[in-house]
Formats: sequence, C-alpha cells, structure tokens
Amino acid sequence: MSMRFFQVAIVVLIVLLAALVGQPYLDRLLFSATTPRPVAARSDLAESERATISLFERVSPSVVQVVGAAPGARSMEIENEGGREQSGTGFVWDGAGHVVTNNHVVAGTRDVAIRFASGEVVGATIVGTAPNYDLAVVRLRSTRNLPSPIAVGSSADLKVGQTAFAIGNPFGLDQSLTTGVISALKRRLPTSAGREIGNMIQTDAAVNPGNSGGPLLDSAGRLIGVTTAIISPSGSNAGIGFAIPVDTVNRVVPELIQKGRVPTPGIGIVAANEAVATRLGIEGVVVVRAMPGSPAATAGLRGIDQVAGELGDIITSANGKPTRRLSDLIEQLEAVGVGREIELSVKRADRSTTVRVKLEDVGRSG
Repeated sequence: MSMRFFQVAIVVLIVLLAALVGQPYLDRLLFSATTPRPVAARSDLAESERATISLFERVSPSVVQVVGAAPGARSMEIENEGGREQSGTGFVWDGAGHVVTNNHVVAGTRDVAIRFASGEVVGATIVGTAPNYDLAVVRLRSTRNLPSPIAVGSSADLKVGQTAFAIGNPFGLDQSLTTGVISALKRRLPTSAGREIGNMIQTDAAVNPGNSGGPLLDSAGRLIGVTTAIISPSGSNAGIGFAIPVDTVNRVVPELIQKGRVPTPGIGIVAANEAVATRLGIEGVVVVRAMPGSPAATAGLRGIDQVAGELGDIITSANGKPTRRLSDLIEQLEAVGVGREIELSVKRADRSTTVRVKLEDVGRSG
C-alpha cells in the first residue's frame, strides 16, 4: 500500500513539474494575439476634453513657426530652414499678413521665414521691433489662404488659478499644446534692453525653447499673453514660464505696424541700482543724474553731488502712485505717454516737493 502511494505521488509530482515548466510555452501557444485585437468601446469624451480639442483645432492654424536667418545666410537656406538660424513661434495678428512674435526670436536676423501648420513656408520681412517689450512684428510676403487672426482677450481681469493654454513649437516640433493654470500675476521680467516688462503673467503650462512668441490662451481660446521666457536651471521647462500680457501687446503691436518702433517715454534720468537703494534703506527711485537738456533737468531734478557727498533726489511717487522701484516709475511713464506731463513727488534731503515733468521719447536716439 505504501509503495503504491509512493509511486502515485511520484507520478503526480512529475506531472506538476512538467506543467509548471511547460506553462509559458502553452500560454504562448494558446493565448498569443496573432491577429489584430478588437477595439474596445469607450464612452464619450469628457466635456473638458472636447473643449480643449475644439480650442486647439480652432486656434492652431493661426499659430506659426518663425525661423530667422542670421546675416550672410542665403535666401534658399531660409526657405528650407537650413544654415544659421534661430527658431521660435508666432501667430497671425490681422488680415494684412502681420505676424507677432518675440523680439529675441528675430533679433540679429536678416530675413524671416514663416511655416504654417499646413507645412507651407512663406517669406516675411521685419516690420518693427520693441526690445523693451520683447515684441516684434513681421509681415508675410504672401497672404494667400491666410488663417483667421486669433481672438484678442484682456489681461486686466485675469485670475490666479484659471486655466491657460500655450501653443507653440518647442525644440522646433510643430504645433504642440500644453495646458496649465495662471500661477501668478504682476510679475516683472528684465529685458535685453535694460528695462523691465511689468504685469507679466506667470504660468505652469509647459514652455520650452521654441515656444517663444507663441500665444497664451484662456479657456475661450482668446489671446491673453505672448509666451516669452522660462526660469529653469536646465534651460527646459521647470514649471515657471512667463507671458507678456495681451493688454500690453494690443497697445504695442499697432504702433509697430504703423511706425516700426514704439516710443519710449522717459524724463532723462539715470537711476541708482535698486540694490544700492535697498542697502541704504531708501524706498524710492534715487536720481544719480539728470541728463543735460532733459525734461528732468528742466524741471530742476538733481542727481548725486559727489563733491559734497549729498544724495540725489528720490522719486517717491509718480502720477499719484508709489514708486518703490524703477519698474513702478516706468509703468507710470508708459501710462502717461510721450508729450504729456507727469506729476512726481520728490524727496530732497529732509523735505518733499512736487514737480511736473514733460515726457519725451528717450529711445529715439537709441
């Protein structure tokens, strides 16, 4: 009896081991999908998905790739995106073939080519640039089959937390959509021209090299900003991107189309570095010197007297608004505009006074 049981156990054990060893081979034989698998049905797209798809399909034809050629490049190289080039994004502004992009996308270029979502490449010429706002306008040489301009929204009523969409050409890849939210408002961003753009929009919608000059949109597909920069140690998206507010764009672009440049309102002063003012415990804009013949000099503003060791005038408010830093003053100068007067509150030694200064275009000679 025991021998019989032992023999049966051995047989069962051998069968189990054979099944265990052979299972993968049996699985491949019995269950391999050697024909296309059936498509599983799914429910309708979510409402938010349909809205995003609709937004992209409606707006993306008006978003273009902007390729600028360095001086010395041949025209054929530009059209074929070869040679010494720099690439970014832009979008159709009007029916006359004007395209808006960043100044740094076309800076230093001789000519520009525009690639549409359809793949068509059209040459373009630079109409005007505004380095102080990092904006530029180029005009297409052909307006055949021109997509509709993107609807313009407002940046004055934006709220932190609302959805934002960016369309662009990161790393030269065509027509990429990224989504996120407006992370912050009223940021300040220095430009290559030595000034600051105020009221910048911060977003966590992915922005990478090549997105520069592309549109930032709200959930209605309206333009609310122009993407311009990122903060990232690696040079790629780190969740902090910036866009020029559309209210600024809507003011600057028409000037570029009409005149090729944007007046730079100023009073003709050289201001002290903000770090110096902070170290001295000063809240305001310290006048280092008033340029000879400038509106500031005419109004009697004084700079630092190095012989006597006396501090210059400190501008504490402009147009009734506090000027804690230079960007505050610039913002008010731009709000008033060239040719008009601005009221400045000035602290000199231990007393305060008010002066009226006429603004001039300080960028005309630059």
